[in-house]
Amino acid sequence: MKTGFQIATIRAAVTTGWTGSNFNFTRWIGRRFWGIENSTLSTNELIFTAITKKSETLASLPLKLYQNHDAVTNDVADVLINSPNVNMTEFDFIRLLEVCRNSAGNGYAIKIPDLRGGVEQLVPLDPSYVEEVFDTKTNELWYKIMGSNGDYYIHNLDILHVKHIHGANSWRGISPIRVLTNTLKFDKAVKEFSISEMEQAPNSFILKYGANVDEEKQAQVVEQFRQFYAENGGVLFQEPGVEIKEMDRKFVAADIASAEKITAKRIANVFSMPVHMLGEGEGQSFGSLEQLMSEFVVMTLMPIVKQYEQEFNRKLLTRDERKAGYYFKFNMNALLRGDTAARTAMYHSGIRDSWLRPDDVRELEDLPPIGGKAAELWISGDMYPLDMDPTMRKSTSSSANSSNNNNSST
Repeated sequence: MKTGFQIATIRAAVTTGWTGSNFNFTRWIGRRFWGIENSTLSTNELIFTAITKKSETLASLPLKLYQNHDAVTNDVADVLINSPNVNMTEFDFIRLLEVCRNSAGNGYAIKIPDLRGGVEQLVPLDPSYVEEVFDTKTNELWYKIMGSNGDYYIHNLDILHVKHIHGANSWRGISPIRVLTNTLKFDKAVKEFSISEMEQAPNSFILKYGANVDEEKQAQVVEQFRQFYAENGGVLFQEPGVEIKEMDRKFVAADIASAEKITAKRIANVFSMPVHMLGEGEGQSFGSLEQLMSEFVVMTLMPIVKQYEQEFNRKLLTRDERKAGYYFKFNMNALLRGDTAARTAMYHSGIRDSWLRPDDVRELEDLPPIGGKAAELWISGDMYPLDMDPTMRKSTSSSANSSNNNNSST
């Protein structure tokens, strides 16, 4: 399969318009993405909350290109970090990929090359127009992009693909929303029942007459009561011999509240999130903000970040660049900083034990470096290497000198 012409065609589509002499992607214009997943995303608050927190937290993490632990930059890093395409910032780009991954199970972006063979743009694709194709002759993965005038086959190195888990016989991630189909149906039924009860509850009364009335008279009384109630904004006059009593109708029962808790827990499980991130924290306690965020980072973000980093490193960097020590990395330290007291204790320990420089601490706190002595490692004066000659230690040397001086004076 040859991809040069096809990528050039897609490049023309996304940079100059959606139609041309040899391509037609007009059915992509204005299309509502993701089908049933998009509908669920816009109508279920728990799904919306889960995907929003995951996608925006990931997109907020600082992303840099490093070479042997030092932050550097090059052309592809400038594209990814500053302007992935003509319409998006890095935040928008990563958030959209993560939204697609969590709604459709897969997030795709195609590499649009420049004239030198580098990366000019990274353009997200609608997951419903992309399929994975495995070439049994070469044992390579390709992606079929469906256009209005035909299909385009792109090699896996030219497509960024982040996904949820998949089976052994498929490269396509499983949609979490489809996994939650039965849970969401049950949750929808519970809410519809609750809304129905709420709508009926305010209009329920008991009318008690002092004398018996026939069915015709009852119908007239009920109709007059309903009309008077509607025309006077709910104000009622109680006539002599008539007793009006409002029915106490409880439309939020304990079993409905339990059903909502179960739904929140199931959604949290499917999205690999701590349930307290969805507002359901009953029975859970955390000693500090650091413990709460640590659970979210370890359980939820770490596998996602690893997947993105490996995808960027494999498909945006050349083999020579990787051998030279280049790699992309998200910085999750900000999420694990903890409170002021915890950070102060960590920094103090790091500087005293000589694994942090003062400028390292300033960088972690988003402060500019000072340079000079602040860029050097320091060691506490009351600590020494274990194999150091005891007579060379400061306290021992001082005692020895003092003893020698006393002997000399006598």
